[in-house]
Formats: sequence, structure tokens, C-alpha cells
Amino acid sequence: MRSLSILPLLFFTTTLGAAESVAISPDSRVRIELLLRDAVPHYRVLFRDAVVVVDSRLGIDWADGTSFGTACEIVSAEAKPIREEYTQVSGKRRQVTSKANEVVVTLRETATKRTWAVVLRAADDGAAFRYRFPKQDGWVKPTIAGERTEFRMPAEGTAFALPLNGYTTSHEKRYEAKPAKDVSKDWLLGLPLMVALPGGTFAAITEANVNEYAGMYLAPVGAGNFAARLSPLPKDKTAAVNVIPPHDSPWRVVMLGDRIGALVESDLVLNLSDPCAIADPSWIKTGKTTFPWWNGFHEENVPFTPGLNTATAKHYIDFCAEAGIPYHSLDGVGNTAWYGGPIVPYQGADPTKAIVGLDLSAVLAHAKAKGVKIRLWMNWGAAEKYMEKAFPAFQAMGIEGIMLDFMDRDHQEMNRFLRKAVKLASECKLTVTLHGCAQPTGLERTYPNLLSHEGVMNLEYDKWDKLGIPPEHEVTVPFTRMLAGPLDFHQGSFRTVKPAAFQPRNKAPLVMGTPARTLASYVVYQNHLSMVADYPSAYRGHPGTQILAAIPTTWDDTKVLDAEIGEFAVLARRSGEFWHVGAMTDRRERSFTLPLTFLPPGKFVAAISGDDESAKFGLGFQNQVVTAADTVTLKLAPAGGAYVRIAPVK
Repeated sequence: MRSLSILPLLFFTTTLGAAESVAISPDSRVRIELLLRDAVPHYRVLFRDAVVVVDSRLGIDWADGTSFGTACEIVSAEAKPIREEYTQVSGKRRQVTSKANEVVVTLRETATKRTWAVVLRAADDGAAFRYRFPKQDGWVKPTIAGERTEFRMPAEGTAFALPLNGYTTSHEKRYEAKPAKDVSKDWLLGLPLMVALPGGTFAAITEANVNEYAGMYLAPVGAGNFAARLSPLPKDKTAAVNVIPPHDSPWRVVMLGDRIGALVESDLVLNLSDPCAIADPSWIKTGKTTFPWWNGFHEENVPFTPGLNTATAKHYIDFCAEAGIPYHSLDGVGNTAWYGGPIVPYQGADPTKAIVGLDLSAVLAHAKAKGVKIRLWMNWGAAEKYMEKAFPAFQAMGIEGIMLDFMDRDHQEMNRFLRKAVKLASECKLTVTLHGCAQPTGLERTYPNLLSHEGVMNLEYDKWDKLGIPPEHEVTVPFTRMLAGPLDFHQGSFRTVKPAAFQPRNKAPLVMGTPARTLASYVVYQNHLSMVADYPSAYRGHPGTQILAAIPTTWDDTKVLDAEIGEFAVLARRSGEFWHVGAMTDRRERSFTLPLTFLPPGKFVAAISGDDESAKFGLGFQNQVVTAADTVTLKLAPAGGAYVRIAPVK
């Protein structure tokens, strides 16, 4: 029996009998420990000396019937500090600092003598671990059947869970709030899973750096115990991942904070991802885009028939130019894609050729003359078949970027395709957004041309769902889905109604809330290619349009001022010298008195756009001169909101 080496402040290891390795965060509040229980590897996570993940299994089941995570012995443990600073082109802050402590614990299986490793990492905002599969004799191309990974949360916690119908999913479902012990064993849960724990601790389970691996889901297997499930390969449901060692699994992440806002402010998923692979990302520009599909190509008092045609595209481009919207998107109408053929299923149409009636050359020439860039929607199958030809062609045409849609799965082969597509797009200087997808996993750090993800039930459901998107859902997703990364939500409509008056409709849909709430959403939601999804005449003459267009789409800093999951969200984000505050509430009227201590020295003008039923369009305005010693009071109507632009006095 011997003791393993010790690196002060990073981890401690006792003798092999206890077989315990620990990584401790730089601020000492977060600990992740590996231990052997009857020689079987487990881990646990502590936050502020309280256990937030109780002793939970680790391990991998291989298709050949063997496993990692049966009886093991510890071979070695190596520790190192993680210290990184990097610039994020689009994010919740531009300058990101990553500080953590890491331990690599190498284990040997008693039965097979194969070695593997568990990498533990503790940061101030959470803990993470991953599996490492080294190359070794007689073990060439193994296949993972599944993981034994578990997350045993305290049963007293409240889980905000996303139940899905299966692995073939767009992740567009409603969240359910339940005691962790009562989450149905029949559910398959999407990520992130948020759990509010007794004592004011918040923990969210997600994953990061998914490279040549399957997406992870969670299955409730006991009171507060959630077991990992991997998206199976499409042609063999008994297999999940084909591995070519050496290889690392994705990080299994537990975000932690003593307030819900700390998780929103966290960059942990980015910090666990590969560094930027684009040598010069200066060409990547965030911005807002029109998206006619959402409004059903509705328009009023125009001398042409709105639809997938040249006149409609030019009409939108003219609106973008006058309103200051940098991008217009060509998408589809009904079930017809702009390049011909059905939107879904994809049937082979060439995405470099537009349908009859849509003169792509004329549209691009008009956009160039007006200073507007064009984006193109694509079924992912069109990209899979044509991207080697289409992406360079798009670059030559001056196309700004693409949206890939209807993946509706995240097995290993799909994840491989998406990484390949985003990489090729970066080489052709195209930005990318993803719809019909799973949650982000940090790929936007590696390829910052990946601007946003859907993977959430959003305002498109106001077109057909009788329940629509209620205000409670809108103030739940910032603390669940958005924890994983950028969130596309089909924003922009000022056609707002009270929840009781809502009715779904395909053309010119209604949204629940107020115009001020619409403005606030552009601050509350981290969305680097946010939509201005309504039709031009719905914006012309509206006092909110100019304000909406001027709200930034990427940020230098982010702070959560006040929040309760499913009840309200108040966020402040900085762009240069300007601060922007967005507040959204559920069906209850609320008032917030916000200290402005985040402001630097000096005087500022706080321009408040708020709920006012007596005002035209229901949108009221007031200005207030403030300093960091002052407060701002915001009064929100039921399902309402407020937007504040805070500018320095020159």
C-alpha cells in the first residue's frame, strides 16, 4: 500500500485503501471527489461543504460485454491548475477568464487489466468530469453501448425538468417543476436539468465539448437519482459511440451557485470547450435578422402578392435598410423551401438554386445596394448533400450565413456532421444558426461563427399551439435551456395580447405580453442572431422599432439583478459604455427597485421603456439621470416587461 503524490491546494489523495482523489475550486467552495466503494468508482460533488451530488456511479459499458467501472484500482493521480483568458466573439461577456483545478485519476480494471481515466475539474462556478480512453494493446475500435454515469441529487430539491418523447427530438417541450424525488421514471429528460436545492443552492446538469460522441440525456432511476442515457446510433440502437482511442468523452457538468443568477452569468460550458479554431474571427458579426416564415409571409397594402418571390424579398430588404436591421433571411413558405422541394422531408433540391419567381441574383444585388446581408435557411439534409459545393458558392455570392434545421437528433453521426458543417462554414466565412437541434455544448467557443441555437419551445408555437408560449415559460427558459448557451426564440412581435385573449394563428401570430416585454427579451435572452420576426408594416410607425433595432446582440458583461425561476427575470448587460436592462414577469404585476451599483463613476441617463396601458401602443417612456448610488424603479404589468438603456452623460 502506498500513498499517491500530493499537490497542495489542488487535491489530496489518501492511501489506496481509501482510494480518494479530490479537485477543489480556486475559491475552495466547490469540490469534486472520486472514491472507490467496494473497489467500484463513484464520485460526489460538494458546494460550500454541503453535498449536492451524493455518491454516484461512474463507468462505461462496452458492446463486447466488458465494462469500465467495475472493480478497479487507482494507478495514479496527476493534478494541474487551469488558467486561461480568451476573447469570445459573441457571448455574455467578451473577455472570459477560466480558473479551475484538475485531477486526472487513472484506474485499472481488475478483470480486464485495461486502464482508463476520470478527469475531475473544479471551478468556482461548478464541477465537471469526463472519461478518458487511452490507446492500449488489443483494444482498437471499441463501441460504447452506454454509460453507467449517475447524478444522485438530494431528494428534497425541486427539479425543473424537460420531459422528451425520445431521442429523435427538437427539444421543444414544456418544463415541469417537481420535487426531485417525484420526477417520473417514465420520462427521458433533456439537458440542462436544473435542481433548486434546500439552503439556496442551485445546480444544473449539462454537458460540454461533445466531440465524436453521442448526446447525453437523463433517466430518473430513483428518488433524486438521474442516470445518463446516450442517444443511440441510427442503424444500431444497441450502440451509442464508436471510439478510436485515445479519446475523451464530453464533460459531464454540474453548474453551481448560491443564487440562480450565478448560473446565468457562468461561462463554465465555454471554459470546458476547445479553444477557438478560427485564426482570425474578426469577420464574424452578430446582428438581427428578419424571418418571414414566422409571420406567415403576411403583409398589408403592398402592390404584390407576399411569398417566396423577388418582390417580397426586396420589400424586406428595404425595411431592413431603413430600420437598421443588418440581415434578411430567405426561408420557406408552407412546406416549400426557397430552393424548391418540401421543407421537410428533404428530397434532394439543390440549395444553390432558387425557385421560379425568386431571382436570387436580383435579390443579392438589391441587398448589396441597400447595405443588407442575406442569410439562407436549409434543411440539414441539403447541407449534408451539397455543402462542399454550396458553402463556397454562398461565400462567392456574398451570403452572410446559414440556418441548418430539422436535425432533431444528436447521436454521434449527427454531432460529427454538425461539427464538420460549422467548420466548413467558418472556412467559407459563413455564420451558422441551428434550429431543430439539441442544447448548445460550447461549440461556439471553438467555432464562434456558430451564433445561436434553438432547442427550445419558443414563439413559433404561437402559430399553432392552443396554449401558446405563456409568460411563465418565457421566464423559465433563461434558467434552464439558456444555461447551456445562446437561445433563439423567434422574437420581435409587438402584436401583444393579455394571456386570456390569446388565440393561435398561423399568419400574423399573437404573442402574450406587452411591447415593453418584447424589448426586454432582447436583453434577457442571450441571442446573437435574434429575429425581428414580424412583417415590415407591423414595425413601421411603431415607437418600439427604433429601440428594438438598437439593442446590441453581443455583450461585454452580464449581471443578473433579480430572478426567480418561472416568475421573473431582471438582467443587465453591458455593451461598451452602455448598460441595457431587461425585466420580464409572469402573469403577476410586479415592481422592482434596482440598485445601480454596477455602474462606474459618473452620471448616466436611464431611458426607460415600460408598460403603460394609457399610452399609444401600450408603451411609455421616461428618462432619469442616475449614478451608481441611485436606484431605478420599474413597474411591470401582468405578463409585462421593461427595457432600460443606460448611457453615460457626455
